[in-house]
Amino acid sequence: MMFLQFFIWGCFFVPLGSYIGKLFAGREDIPAVTGFIYSSNNWAGLIAPLFVGLVADRFFNSEKINGLLHLIGAGVLYYCSTIGANENALFTGLLIYFCLYMPTLALVNNITFNSVENSERDFPPIRLWGTIGWIVAGLIVAQSLFGVWNFKILPDALQKAEETNFPLKLSAVASLIYGLYSFTLPATPPRAKGTKTSVAKMLGLDALKLFKDPSFSVFAVCSFLICIPLAFYYALANDFIKQAGFEGPTGIMALGQVSELVFMALIPFFFRKLGVKWMLLVGMLAWTLRYALFGMAFESHALLVLGVMLHGICYDFFFVTGQLYTDRKAPKEMRASAQSLIALLTYGGGMLVGNQVLGIWAKHVALKADTHEGWVAGAKNFWLLPSGIALVVAVIFAVGFWDKSADKEEVLPH
Repeated sequence: MMFLQFFIWGCFFVPLGSYIGKLFAGREDIPAVTGFIYSSNNWAGLIAPLFVGLVADRFFNSEKINGLLHLIGAGVLYYCSTIGANENALFTGLLIYFCLYMPTLALVNNITFNSVENSERDFPPIRLWGTIGWIVAGLIVAQSLFGVWNFKILPDALQKAEETNFPLKLSAVASLIYGLYSFTLPATPPRAKGTKTSVAKMLGLDALKLFKDPSFSVFAVCSFLICIPLAFYYALANDFIKQAGFEGPTGIMALGQVSELVFMALIPFFFRKLGVKWMLLVGMLAWTLRYALFGMAFESHALLVLGVMLHGICYDFFFVTGQLYTDRKAPKEMRASAQSLIALLTYGGGMLVGNQVLGIWAKHVALKADTHEGWVAGAKNFWLLPSGIALVVAVIFAVGFWDKSADKEEVLPH
């Protein structure tokens, strides 16, 4: 289940930037177009919690809803593969798809928690299969083992599959298979059936009470702000790596997920040594370093690869630690709402703003993103902004966050 869930997303989402660059080659506003189309994911991230709270938690079994959403999503993804160079139509198609897909991220967690004996012990190794699915998807599309060893598994016409609609079609097929498979998953009935609810609770807005804690407020605001530079990576890194001269950039980006696996396993060790504040701060500073390395990538390709491999620290140290911190700070009856609120601030609001900012900034620095020469001339200026934003956010967090309460208790599962 987890493998297929993230295989589908990683298969088309990572190379989508290269596909958009190919579709709209010659246009000076490619970064803006890319950011606009990628923002479909973020708009859906704002809508998804309402659907999950209203339907999945109260009316129907999670595995059945998961199956239905992926079956419909398969058709929508295939339709998206046929749209071509129409940015508004492609945005609309992907927005519809992500409104179907984003709720399933919560559904698969719900199915897992309902099916295992000890969620703290059993969930992490199950969730790791999602990261493995994302990695495998990238290697298949790139036809390369992390850019080191090339292997041919696709027809000759798809030797540069990242620049074609093939990833969308492959994801559609996987979604069809996964949708059918979902109906065989363990029955997971709605837990909140018959209980009273409100729009505020479904959107996680009851967790706004946590903002009375100054440190949590700093954490929440910084979580929003750090996702502005994060959008730069998701939208443009794949095409940037391709223009830097790498064959199979999706395979190179899969190195980020490999490092994620490594650092995920090391989180308990670092958590004991560093504590919440320093874990979060190191994660923010890793974003600063990553974009600085991207700015120097044409001086040495090794710097670019190192920047990609920082993903494990960037993601695990900040996002995973942040989820653990939120879980510790929120009262038991408010934990789901608190996690929903942080998700709205990060993958919804923060990245939505970031996808708009990257287009404006690319235009300001006159970046020609569809050519190697354009990136050679503009990489330093372009990546300077996300690196600077991440550094400023890290400083704000270092000065404003002084909550040591989470360090006094065991936060991580045994």
